[in-house]
Amino acid sequence: MACCKGPGYKSPLEAFHKGPREQLMYVVCVQPDLTKQDYLATVDIDPDSPTYSQVIHRTYTGSSGDELHHSGWNVCSSCHDRADLKRDLLILPSLHSTKVFVVDVGTEPRKPELYKVIEGSEMRSVNCTFPHTAHCLATGEIMISTMGDKDENGKGDFVLIDAKTLKVTGTWTKGKTAAFGYDFWYQPYQNVMVASEWGSPIDFKTVFHPTHIADKTKYGTSLNVYKWSTRELVQVIDLGPEGCAPLEIRFLHNPKSSQGFVGCAVEANVYRFYKAEDQSWKAEKVIDIPAKRIVKDGVESKLNGLISDILISLDDKYLYLSCWLHGDVHQYDISDPEHPRLTAKITLGGQAVNHNLKVKDEEELKPVFIKGKRLYGSPQMLQLSLDGKRLYVSSSLYSPWDKQFYPQMTEQGGWMVKLDVDIVNGGMNLDTNFLVDFGSEPNGPVLPHEMRYPGGDCTSDIWLAED
Repeated sequence: MACCKGPGYKSPLEAFHKGPREQLMYVVCVQPDLTKQDYLATVDIDPDSPTYSQVIHRTYTGSSGDELHHSGWNVCSSCHDRADLKRDLLILPSLHSTKVFVVDVGTEPRKPELYKVIEGSEMRSVNCTFPHTAHCLATGEIMISTMGDKDENGKGDFVLIDAKTLKVTGTWTKGKTAAFGYDFWYQPYQNVMVASEWGSPIDFKTVFHPTHIADKTKYGTSLNVYKWSTRELVQVIDLGPEGCAPLEIRFLHNPKSSQGFVGCAVEANVYRFYKAEDQSWKAEKVIDIPAKRIVKDGVESKLNGLISDILISLDDKYLYLSCWLHGDVHQYDISDPEHPRLTAKITLGGQAVNHNLKVKDEEELKPVFIKGKRLYGSPQMLQLSLDGKRLYVSSSLYSPWDKQFYPQMTEQGGWMVKLDVDIVNGGMNLDTNFLVDFGSEPNGPVLPHEMRYPGGDCTSDIWLAED
């Protein structure tokens, strides 16, 4: 049947129960040296391979100063009923140059090649810059969220790219655009798309300025709800100061679900958003990670967690998040989505460890070493195996902020580690036999960000309901 020959999997649970174990990982790598090129690293994650946990290939952008960040596909499981389509191109938007790099991962998956570069001028021609999240649509188009207008002021919009010609065809939104942009997730069964907000690129692209947080012209605090069928912004949910910088947004994977979660960076809170009885969308805080009390030279200050990534397992049982300033990875059981339950936490760095700071009323944290390598920096991006049993963690958030908060990681290179997961009772353990050290790369240390498997994963694939 045609439904079984298209890209991806028929359903999230089919991927969860029948998907193969991951063997390769594509990792976006950013050069802190702006005279050198960013690249896509191909990492061998097959435990039976002689090159296990090593970079086996690098696909360079051919230019400098791009700031690769997130990635997506030309087609995914939303096109599973299309036997004529193939998931063979990885889409790599770059924040600073606004270019979109298209990489051929289908011809030779272990040695991807740069296929096409969509120039920043094409994006600017539709008044968009700072492209972020790329999702494929069931139409075969590629949609990329953007965070800035052509002058890099805040603007939340979405650029459409024809998946065959790889040409920018315009923007998706009809009518009013959002004040800010970042991530998005669509759910056609509920006729909705929900998008999140970071801030104004012209401000956050330098370094993090604490004084900007209270300025609503510089940082967003809202979820933007669009009517999927008409492409209109129909509702703006202001989360308030505790919801400042809502970043990664995840619907439950069940394609009929009417709820999801968003991680709010600054105050380290997670909000659940859902469709109410009156058909409007609402949000409530369900996870609140308290600030740590840091003591330095006898002076006490507050250190917020900064939630930088969240994801949900394909069976919708667990939610994972990373606190980039605290240095923690959390696991929550979300079987009851209104009341997430913390089931595990692992510390892999953070501000206190990196800068030898004392945390009041907590035991002293120790640096983490794997294979003799100290993990400078902190856990940031997350990627989960299809079966939920392995959680991969990388360390870079955004190179200007990496340099500000974790200069030692920037100088010595970032890393990728693996946590083994108990999917029955909850729990995580660090695998001390797995380490990808990005400090010894050919052109110097680099900063690893988002991770993808060749066949798709729980953060890049969106499924459509069957009826």
